[in-house]
Amino acid sequence: MLEWVSLTWLQAVVLAVVQGLTEFLPVSSSGHLRIVSQLFFSADAGASFTAVTQIGTELAVVIYFFGDIARLVTTWFRGMVNAEVRRTRDYRLAWYVIVGSIPIGILGFFFQDLIRGALRSLWITATTLIVFGLLLGLAERYGPQLRRQAELRLSDGVLMGLAQSLALVPGVSRSGGTITAGLSLGLDRPTAVRFSFLLAIPAVFAAGLLELGHVFDPGGPGLQPSGPQMLVATILAGAVGYICIAWLLRYVEKHSVYLFVWWRVIVGLAVYVLLTFGVLQA
Repeated sequence: MLEWVSLTWLQAVVLAVVQGLTEFLPVSSSGHLRIVSQLFFSADAGASFTAVTQIGTELAVVIYFFGDIARLVTTWFRGMVNAEVRRTRDYRLAWYVIVGSIPIGILGFFFQDLIRGALRSLWITATTLIVFGLLLGLAERYGPQLRRQAELRLSDGVLMGLAQSLALVPGVSRSGGTITAGLSLGLDRPTAVRFSFLLAIPAVFAAGLLELGHVFDPGGPGLQPSGPQMLVATILAGAVGYICIAWLLRYVEKHSVYLFVWWRVIVGLAVYVLLTFGVLQA
C-alpha cells in the first residue's frame, strides 16, 4: 500500500521538469511521472501532485495561445446575444472546446478514487504506453490528414473529448489520445495538435483545482510536497512546458509522430522488464 513520503527539493525539481517535458508530447506525463518517481525515488509522485503541476503547464498554453483564447472567449460571449456572431468559425470552435471538455470532467469526477489508486499500477502504465503508442502510429499511417482548423466539426470536438478522457489512466496521454483521434478523423497534424492544446485547458485547470485539496492531505498516497515546493514545481513545469509547445508545433509541421510512437513502445517494454526483475514495484 502506498503511503505519504516527504518530497525533497531535488525530487520536486526533477518531477516538475519531467511534467513540463512530457505534458504536451504524446507520451503521457502522468505515466512518465509515475515511472520516474518510482524508479529514482522509490515512491509514487501521486495523482494530486501530477494534477496540480499540470496547472503550470496549462498556464503555458494560455500564455502561448493567449491571442487565440481571448478571441474565442470574447466571441463566445458576444455570440450569446448576437445571431451574426453565432455563425462565425470562432464561435463554433469555442463550443467545440466546451463540449469536448465534458467527458473528462464527468469521468474524472466519478472515478477520482480509482484514478488515484488502482489505475496507477505500473503494469497498467506500461501496457497503455505501448497500446496507445501503436494506435498513434496507426493513426499517423492511415489517417488522411486532409482537414485544417477551418474544417473542424462538432463531431471532432466530441470524439477528441472522449479520447482525452482516456488520459485519466496513466500511460494513455491526454495529448496522445486527442492527437490520435484527430488524425484518425482526417485532421492534419498541426490542426490536431493545436486543437488538442485548446481542448486541454478547461479539463486540466478543473482537475488541478479539484486536486488542490488532496495534494497536502496526509491521509493519501504519494510524495508529500510542501507549499513552496508545490509552487516552484508548478512554475517550473510551466516554463519547460512553454518551450515544448513551441518545439512541438514546429516539429509536427514537417515530421510524423513516429518518434513518439517508438519512444512509448521502448519505455513500455523497459518498464515490463524492470517490473519482472523487481527493479520497479507496481
